[in-house]
Amino acid sequence: MNIDDYESLPTTSVGINMTAGALAGILEHIIMYPLDSVKTRMQSLTSPTKHLNITATFKNMITREGIMRPIRGASAVVAGAGPAHSLYFAVYELTKEQLTKVTSHNNLNYVLSGSLATMVHDAISNPTDVIKQRMQMYNSPYTSVIRCMRDVYQKEGLHAFYRSYWTQLVMNIPYQTIHFTTYEFLQNRLNVERKYTPMVHMVAGAAAGASAAAITTPLDVVKTLLNTQETGLTKGMIEAIRKIYRMAGPRGFFKGMTARVLYAMPATAICWSTYEFFKFYLCGMDSDKYKSSITGRSELQTPKQSTVNYVLPKSESDEREAELPELTVAKDGAVLHPAPPSVNAAGAIKTVCELSTRTAAPTINLHTRHTEVKGPYERGFSST
Repeated sequence: MNIDDYESLPTTSVGINMTAGALAGILEHIIMYPLDSVKTRMQSLTSPTKHLNITATFKNMITREGIMRPIRGASAVVAGAGPAHSLYFAVYELTKEQLTKVTSHNNLNYVLSGSLATMVHDAISNPTDVIKQRMQMYNSPYTSVIRCMRDVYQKEGLHAFYRSYWTQLVMNIPYQTIHFTTYEFLQNRLNVERKYTPMVHMVAGAAAGASAAAITTPLDVVKTLLNTQETGLTKGMIEAIRKIYRMAGPRGFFKGMTARVLYAMPATAICWSTYEFFKFYLCGMDSDKYKSSITGRSELQTPKQSTVNYVLPKSESDEREAELPELTVAKDGAVLHPAPPSVNAAGAIKTVCELSTRTAAPTINLHTRHTEVKGPYERGFSST
């Protein structure tokens, strides 16, 4: 690794990334949980309020079921978001840094790093998503996380907590691919040096979350059905797709898309800005020395091929030529030698005066090359 590669590395450690990621995940889900509950209700196939918009659904939840209804099940998310986001960001940052050694393609690096981070994240968060969405559904019988977890385990077994895992991976891998690629693209455009810039982190995070959420909404509807099992036992993704199409038609795959986008924009903005803040704060470095990630334009670029310059060896006379200063010819033909740098003005005048009184000698061109010297038969020598 050369000095440029070393200077482009992030200034944070894995421990700092894990701590910042855990805090960012918890804060994101706590703040945005009510809107997440609204999204789940709107994606329902059997709820009597499924036709309502975002505002009407939220008001209906409060007036019919109490003011605390939109945040029911939030403790499950808090318990799962901490470790899930901790490993999520740590794996992403570490993988992205390591892949710079084997690939020079930015987007390929983001896809591979985001995919690996998603697999780890979803393995931890999938059980909490099942509990959360069971408690968010209309007329849910569960009022506590422990009761919901125990009841699901007793009736459906451990497999119930991972029934939607592969569907979630199918959804989240393209989601995170779009998410990370958009975020890194905007960072490389708006924050090339990867300094701590809160506004850039928020704007890039919001744009990344909105675009990823809109594109992957159909798979999120399938995941919700597998987690809630509201239409009876649904074993897998193909069966869930058939049920959604049969009950709601093609438009059923886009149920709750507006709520999902409105949830994802502030959620990812909060997540990234919180993550970058705690990375910067826990690092304890000055802002001019801090780098949140691998720096933008020096990141993942193809190494420049080194060009080898072949230089012919110099002779001793050439080296002496380079050391000698240039000579100046006066009007009267005398050669004026410039004074050494250490000689003052008076000494320089004295030196010039002494040289001007010497017998004039033919001027020698010290810059003459060996190739310019005439052969012996061209100098007037006899050929005999």
